[in-house]
Amino acid sequence: MGADVPSFELLPGDPASPVLLHVPHSARAIPAEVRAGLLLDDAALERELDHITDSHTAELAHWVAELAGVRPWRFVNQLSRLVVDPERFPDEREEMRAVGMGAVYTRTTHREPLRAEDTDQKPLIERYFEPYARAITEAVSERLAATGRAVVIDVHSYPSRPLPYELHGEGPRPAVCLGTDPFHTPPGLTAAARSAFSPYGKTGLDSPFSGTYVPLAHYGRERRVSALMVEIRRDTYMTEPGGPAGPGLEQLAGALAVLVDAVG
Repeated sequence: MGADVPSFELLPGDPASPVLLHVPHSARAIPAEVRAGLLLDDAALERELDHITDSHTAELAHWVAELAGVRPWRFVNQLSRLVVDPERFPDEREEMRAVGMGAVYTRTTHREPLRAEDTDQKPLIERYFEPYARAITEAVSERLAATGRAVVIDVHSYPSRPLPYELHGEGPRPAVCLGTDPFHTPPGLTAAARSAFSPYGKTGLDSPFSGTYVPLAHYGRERRVSALMVEIRRDTYMTEPGGPAGPGLEQLAGALAVLVDAVG
């Protein structure tokens, strides 16, 4: 968990591909100066990382890139979302602030204290959140410039049983849940995802998790940027909460590669 870990990595795909796989929550690394501000002891922190990390999703995206007919681009967070969560709004628009999980978390998945409530969040936002936001904005803009469009597929996972922090955890928990945005998710993209993941049964739509990620510079403005969140229930491919991946990971990669090729 050293400070020399880069915050994010853009892994090139085919120059003709408009698809960007975004993997924001796969890492467990926490720089030492950030670790010093967390209230959990080492054992409790490891347990929290087991629950909060979308384990093996970077590996999943790697397999997708290998399997797809046209290689997608990948933007991968190299740091834990306990450092900052690059997908949260950094202001009052973020509903997860209600449970202490805005861009900088002050509470754990079990609503226990993670940081002091009076933590100055500005240095973390400036050091980690803003450079990440600039870099992924540039990556999406580059796909637009190169291909005339961009397709952001947000790769996540979620636990088979609800955790206390979930605001909408009471509904069904299908093997695959698709998060959409009324502006950025065209019906064809949703239909392609449902077809690609049809071997897993009926996909959920915006439940238990909704919405998708689009850089704020493009959000609600640029219709050539389409986006979809793919939430995969963890017991389909790994031992929960933070255990190893199983054979289901490669099967999921095949399904996601079908989606990439359908929309690329």
